[in-house]
This record gives sequence, structure tokens and C-alpha cells, in this order.
Amino acid sequence: MANNISFQNGYADIKGLCMYYQIYGEGDLPLVLIHGGGSTIQTTFGNIIPHLSKRRKIIAMELQAHGRTSDRHSDLSFKQDADDVTALLDYLQINKADFLGFSNGGQTLIELALHRSSLINKMIIASAFYKKEAVPEEFWNGFENVHIEMMPKALRDGFFRVNDNEEAFQNSFDKDVQRMKNFKGWTDEQIKSIHLPTLIINATHDVGSVEHAVEIYRTIPNAELVILPGGHGEYLGAIESLKNNDWRQTYTVDIVEEFLNK
Repeated sequence: MANNISFQNGYADIKGLCMYYQIYGEGDLPLVLIHGGGSTIQTTFGNIIPHLSKRRKIIAMELQAHGRTSDRHSDLSFKQDADDVTALLDYLQINKADFLGFSNGGQTLIELALHRSSLINKMIIASAFYKKEAVPEEFWNGFENVHIEMMPKALRDGFFRVNDNEEAFQNSFDKDVQRMKNFKGWTDEQIKSIHLPTLIINATHDVGSVEHAVEIYRTIPNAELVILPGGHGEYLGAIESLKNNDWRQTYTVDIVEEFLNK
């Protein structure tokens, strides 16, 4: 796990948030990691950071109401998360970076590409979708009757490992659920307007369908596509998708580095 290797960390005052971040490794062009809903830096990226940070600087943060980062008196939105990521990079004096966004983090990355494309060198959208039709209707209906006991134990444990506050955990859960209930997505025209070098990664048994991953690949003009076996985030080592935190798909590191380095 990434917490077994050395890193810098801190808090930044970001538009009323006290945002927690970590920096690993060295390099001129950092890779910024954006976690998924209900997650922390470690639950999504703790397994892959030690590999990626061997050859480049890694910057990861915890978004509003997640992990060690505080909350605002406002709903979550992907646009606000994108603005917060931008503000954090301004605080860290980073004006260009590569990005990897997983799940809801991938949707935050879409917003970033639409509104602050000058900040992005290359981007990796991992296990994210841009329209409601990408997932079955049952997925959306499930948010009407969801409760916190349904949260994967690995994510619950991961939250309390860094923030032992039951009220903060419930708040994070409730706000993530509300954001998905409000999900509108983006139009094909918006996605077509993204001309950045983009890698789409999806799993065979992901939340969004393989067919939708192909659609994203065909809609973004300068995109590449990789379909990997397994479930949501398994290829990245996201702990909610692993058995006993046993991550075997370390070849994902090579896929990411090949795309970023060519």
C-alpha cells in the first residue's frame, strides 16, 4: 500500500475546503490521480501508487466530504470537484499535468477537460461513463432505496482509517448518493469537443458497459481504448474489488506508463 512509502502531504485552503493531498515521487510532469465516490486516496490508488511513483511525480487528493477533506454547505458536483482540483494545482504551482480519473473521478476529469483543458497534457478515463444509458435502469433505481449498510466494507474501513467520524462518513455517503440521483451526464457534442490525448479503460464486468466504453472511444477524437478483465477498479487495485487486497493485475502500470510516455 502507498502508505508504506515516503510521501509529502498537507492541507490546502480551497474555496472554503480544507483539502488533503499527498505527493509521491519526482518528475517535471506529474500524474494527478482523482479517486472515485466513497473512496480515499488509499482505497482507490494505494496499490498502484508505489509502482507509478517509481518514475514520476504523483499528486493525489481527497475531494470534498471524502476522507480527510472537509465539507461545504452545498451538494457535491463533478464541476465543483473539477474546480477544486484546479485550485489545488494552482496552490501547488502546477500548470500542466497528466490525469487519471477513476469512476466518479473520471467524470470529474471530463468536467476538467471541458473547462480547463489547458491544464491537461494527457488524460486517462478509467471506469467512467458520460450518459445514463451506459448502465442498466436497475442501477439508477437502486439509488432510491440505498442505505449506508450497502457500502462495501473495504470502503467503510478505508474511510475510518483516515477519519474516525461516523457523522462525516454518513454525510459523505448521502452526498455521493444525491449526486448520482441528480446525474445528467454530457451530450455527445460535449464529448466530441475533447481533443486531448485520451485513454479509455474499462473492465469486462464494470459499472458502465463495454459497449459504452467503445462509444466514448469513438466519440473523443484522439482516444485509445483498453478493455481489461474483472470488475470495477480491479485492474487498478481498488480495494473494494479485491479479495483480501490481493492485486494481481499489475500490468495495468505498464499500460498507463506506455500511454503517458509515448
